[in-house]
Amino acid sequence: MADAPPIEVRGLAKRYGEILAVDDVDLTINPGDVFGYLGPNGAGKTTSLRMMLGLIRPTAGEVRLFGRNPQVSVKALDGVAGFVEAPTFYPYLSGRANLELYAAFDGGDGAGKIDEVLETVDLRDRAKDKVKGYSHGMRQRLGIASALLRSPRLLLLDEPTTGLDPAGMRDMRELVRDLGRRGITVLLSSHLMPEVEELCNRVAIIRSGRVAYEGSLDELRARAGISYRLRTIDDVLARRICERQPGIEVIDDAMPAGLLFKAPSEDVVAALSLALADAGAPVLELTPRQASLEEVFLQLTEGGPPAAEVEARPDEIEAAA
Repeated sequence: MADAPPIEVRGLAKRYGEILAVDDVDLTINPGDVFGYLGPNGAGKTTSLRMMLGLIRPTAGEVRLFGRNPQVSVKALDGVAGFVEAPTFYPYLSGRANLELYAAFDGGDGAGKIDEVLETVDLRDRAKDKVKGYSHGMRQRLGIASALLRSPRLLLLDEPTTGLDPAGMRDMRELVRDLGRRGITVLLSSHLMPEVEELCNRVAIIRSGRVAYEGSLDELRARAGISYRLRTIDDVLARRICERQPGIEVIDDAMPAGLLFKAPSEDVVAALSLALADAGAPVLELTPRQASLEEVFLQLTEGGPPAAEVEARPDEIEAAA
């Protein structure tokens, strides 16, 4: 199935009792994507990744990795690697020894790639140190090194920068960027907008277990449209004029001065300028402003009932298997 996309998800759902953690999710991730899987904490991201990797069984729907279902055959995971939540190691062994064990468990030619992957994640100088002395960021990078032993075509990473300091976040982002340049398809689960905006070409935003948006970042920003920052000599009067003006939508933004509004066209903005001048509130500033990814994310994910994601307990995973 050489032409099958790295990930196809159709109608994916997971229920724990009365809680619907993942609800009818459809996704397609194409070769070469660095795909951001976005959502607030508890939205269903981690549960989705567990089902994609075959760690828990869906209540409904299907996952296909390069055309194969991981619930049907473990061979579906050929060319697939990654980690959900934090990677786990033997703390009393060195980084190199842990990688040797991973390579031995996995079989194949991973043992011959240990030096290469340590170099890739910038841990070669610390390879002989015990993992218990590693920082959180070093453990995250060692987790990626263990995944790279499989020479993956698809890499799934669950919140890889969570808990890192600014330098660690920078290093992890550069590593993910480098993996994308190498042609590895990456699914990056995150709730950090700057991270996704910097790294990803396509995104899906999940809210309360459902996909609220899937597409390119440019399309997502276009969906939010352009707003305008307005300052006048009398902003209180200006707000009243804006609220009465046809086509103008005032955005409450808690700005220290002025206000924000949306308008469907430049003609509507021009008419507003004239109305403000006629009312005695001439314009001091009128600046177009493209919505940030964070603002669009909040528009799509806030409001309504809180999202609910239940992390699968070991007994539930065993039962699902």
